[in-house]
Formats: sequence, C-alpha cells, structure tokens
Amino acid sequence: MSSLRNAIPRRAHKERAQPRSRKGFGLLEKHKDYVLRAKNFHRKEETLKKLREKASFRNPDEFYFKMVHTRNVDGIHRPSDEANKYTAEELLLMKTQDIGYVLQKLQSEKKKVERLSSALHALDEQPKNKHVYFAEDRDEAKEIKARVSDQDKILPGSEHTPDNIKRKIESSYKELSERKERVRKLEKLYSEMMLKKELQKPGRVRKLKEEEMTSPTDKPVYKWRTERKRFIFFVHY
Repeated sequence: MSSLRNAIPRRAHKERAQPRSRKGFGLLEKHKDYVLRAKNFHRKEETLKKLREKASFRNPDEFYFKMVHTRNVDGIHRPSDEANKYTAEELLLMKTQDIGYVLQKLQSEKKKVERLSSALHALDEQPKNKHVYFAEDRDEAKEIKARVSDQDKILPGSEHTPDNIKRKIESSYKELSERKERVRKLEKLYSEMMLKKELQKPGRVRKLKEEEMTSPTDKPVYKWRTERKRFIFFVHY
C-alpha cells in the first residue's frame, strides 16, 4: 500500500518566498535559519553569563607571580620577552647537550653507511673460480679448458639478474647516496655548533682576515688571544 501511495504523483509544497513589497529586506528567513540563529544567540548569552559570574566572584586582592612578567596588549595579557631567561652557563650546557645529540646521530649514520657499503660491495664482487682440474694429457687439458670457458659464458651476470633484484639493488644504492648526503650535512652542522660553543667561552677572540691566513679558505677562522696563567708556588719548611 505504501508503494502505491508513493507511485501517485503529488504536488511539491514549496516554502513561501519574500513578498515583492519586502524585497528590500533580503531573503525570507525560514524556520531552519531561525533555529541556527537562536542557538547561536543562546550560546553567546550563556558565555556572557559565565563571564559575569567570574567577574562578580573575582577576588580583587589576588596576585600571581606571572602578573609581573606579563603586559596588557589590546586587552590581552601577553608574556614579556624572555631573552635573558637563562644564564651563560645554562646556555653553554644546553648547547653541549645539543652537540652530543648531533654527534650521536652522526655516528649512527656513519655505521649504517658502512654496513650498507659493505653489503653492496659484496654483491658487486663476482666470486672467482678456484676449482682445480687434473688432466692426463694435453688433449684432455684442452677439452677441460674449453668446457670451463663455456661454463663461464653462461654464468649468471648482471644481464641475467631478475628485475626485482635489480630494483632492490638500485634502491639500496639510492639509500646509500642519501645517507652519505645526510652524513655530510650532519658533519657540517656538528662543526658549526662546535664553533659556536667555542665562541661562547670566555676569552678574547677575533676573526682573522684573508691576508693573515696561511692557507686562505672561504670558512671563517678565529684566533684566541693567549692569556698568561698565574702560578702559585707553595714552599713547605
């Protein structure tokens, strides 16, 4: 019966549009539009109610130490700049920890490069035939030599390698080149971090000019001023 009811054509009821006399007010608001507008209004109303309650129960004498280190910018509390939050010793210690982490990653990458290089080197080297043949006369020796040369021709070389093995070898070589590039970048980063750490240490240092260098290079070279150490001698009587 329900299928028969749906088979009968019925008139599509359309929602009433904005009357022509009220075209200047825009589209006529439907019930679903009113529901969305009402929910939004009540949500804002609840938020304002909670904020008024918090403001009414606020203690005017409350104090937090973070209030000292914040400033009001356009009605928003923002923390002040903390450029001098750490001392020179703490910064040097953190720099040392960062250098240790970079050194650990560098050593790990070098070991992976060595293992991968040795594995690929073993694949590239073809095993040498060290089999010894014994012949009673020269004719038999010539026959054995001809047979061995024919076997060497049909040995599986690079042209007889399956495609999946070739793809794996190519991906291994690609990985090896990427790891070598990563090692090079880590070595550069490690040297730069070590230089910055040494420059943070106490002592007078200056950057050498090109004419002062014995072997000119594009990298910066620094020279520390030698300081005279004070020695104290104790004499026992």
